[in-house]
Amino acid sequence: MKATKLRPFVPSGADYELAQRFFKELGFECILSVQDISIFRLSEQEFILQNYSNQSFQDNYMMDLIVDDLDAWWTHIQAIMESGQFPTIRAKEPTVFPWGRRELHLIDPAGVCWHLAEG
Repeated sequence: MKATKLRPFVPSGADYELAQRFFKELGFECILSVQDISIFRLSEQEFILQNYSNQSFQDNYMMDLIVDDLDAWWTHIQAIMESGQFPTIRAKEPTVFPWGRRELHLIDPAGVCWHLAEG
């Protein structure tokens, strides 16, 4: 699995450690963690996870992730959800939109919405 596009910043919400564990479980590598900031990498893409909680901000924040195999991601996300480790995550199976883009929507432990699409 690889990512080809990713925004640079994700707020962690109220539970920074849970957010860190979630992104590691998704397959991101934590390449640096200092105080309230961690840098995660997947393929050539990196983002900063910051220990920051502002619910109105998080509820309106969206991450775009372009992946090479949306079905593989969906299978992996389903397994994470079934494990029960992250009870607050929500995901919807891949959907084909009228304009032809196929996406998977995921709400992470911080309440941030991720749009995963094949690219």
